[in-house]
Amino acid sequence: WRGPLRGRPALPGPGRLMAALAGVFVWDGQRIEEEELRRSAQEMKHMENLSSLAQGNSPGEFQPSEREQPWELIMDKKHFRLWRRPIQGSHLYQYRVFGSYTDVTPRQFFNVQLDTEYRKKWDSLVIKLDVIERDVATGSEVIHWVTHFPYPMYSRDYVYVRRYNVDKENNLMVLVSRAVEHPSVPEDPEYVRVRTYESQMVIRPHKTFDENGFDYLLTYSDNPQTVFPRYCVSWMVSSGMPDFLEKLHSAALKAKKMELEVRDYLAKGP
Repeated sequence: WRGPLRGRPALPGPGRLMAALAGVFVWDGQRIEEEELRRSAQEMKHMENLSSLAQGNSPGEFQPSEREQPWELIMDKKHFRLWRRPIQGSHLYQYRVFGSYTDVTPRQFFNVQLDTEYRKKWDSLVIKLDVIERDVATGSEVIHWVTHFPYPMYSRDYVYVRRYNVDKENNLMVLVSRAVEHPSVPEDPEYVRVRTYESQMVIRPHKTFDENGFDYLLTYSDNPQTVFPRYCVSWMVSSGMPDFLEKLHSAALKAKKMELEVRDYLAKGP
């Protein structure tokens, strides 16, 4: 399984190649910029508009923009809806979840996502999850994440940069992540390196950050580098994503009820 599941590394530019040879990570061009955070926030606003227009209806798809592929509704549950759309030029899909919770605060849900030490306790699929480096300028962090995949596939490892923002003026919380290369995390023959990965989570409190109730929008895509057909990969992601969100929700509830110590990222932001 290992041979056909592994991917080829992308060739870096000359400057980044020299930095990699020197064992230095170059933040320029790699950090999450303000524009990426703004785009994610705008997607949430657009989604809210569509949701208000479609209330009482169950459309099979919606068209966010005339320039983009339409989203296809593939799961409609009580607390969330899941869409997908094909990524042009590939056999992969991009996924989008829009949902709500009313029994936990936005602050708790946000903190549980960001706290890498707590996630090691509630997510049984985690093999390794560490912050490798931080960018003082923006608060961006490079994370190394190793996770179990269903048998008989090898475990996957991700190296990605993430950045979060709490916009109190517009009552929004944003977390953006995408894959990067880092010289201190070379490929391990025990795992399959996932080189294509993007995730944007936006949270809109119903009232305040510390009162129960919020809506969230999660947009996600990655290339797990499997030899399985497209529909098999789609099934794995579409079934695994709701399961992860429910585990995340349960972890937030557990932290709330048991008063577990979870780092407060709103109080100690970058």
